[in-house]
Amino acid sequence: MNEIRIQQAAEEDIASIAALVNGFAAENLMLPRTEESILQSLPDWLVAVADRSQLLGCGSLVALTEELVEIRSLAVAGQGQGKGIGRQIVQELVRIATARGYAQICALTLQEAFFEKLGFEVVDRWSISPKLWQECIYCPKFHHCDEIAVARNLTDSPVNQARAAQTAAAPLLKWQAWQPLKLAYSRSNNDAGTQGTMNRKPIQLQGSSPPREETE
Repeated sequence: MNEIRIQQAAEEDIASIAALVNGFAAENLMLPRTEESILQSLPDWLVAVADRSQLLGCGSLVALTEELVEIRSLAVAGQGQGKGIGRQIVQELVRIATARGYAQICALTLQEAFFEKLGFEVVDRWSISPKLWQECIYCPKFHHCDEIAVARNLTDSPVNQARAAQTAAAPLLKWQAWQPLKLAYSRSNNDAGTQGTMNRKPIQLQGSSPPREETE
């Protein structure tokens, strides 16, 4: 196999991206993507290609707030696995997110150890922006989610250091915004007997510590 290139996705990649992502979605490993949605967000997609532009992997960035961006649809084709393609895509997405001035980057994953090797930490999934959950509610696994939330601070530059400081001073995530959804999720988990699906070592995202719950 020739050298693998990580590059900006182009329109001719859209069908291959959709096929790769939706193949994993059919196994309930990620959410599906339509070709139209990929086209609309094409500048935020990266692809890994080799051998006559054969697409071996992909990944995208989705802005959740002015400070926080998420990695989504990270996928590597079977013939490309074990070659470091996923790592290269994540590293390039981190570089792009840093260049765009985001203070933090996050992801939901079944392979948290993979992200931890790249500088991410496991976080409390409920500390992530409510915008993340606007899409999760359409996932068939929403009420018994087994994905782990991970996040990483992007404070390499003075600009991002200032943004991170502002985030700490003025919390990025509002408790009231996602608390009702958390309660609904927890109640459904209790009904289904899936309490064990929450993160096993939650760490709060920077500046996101919620107030204590009021006791009745």
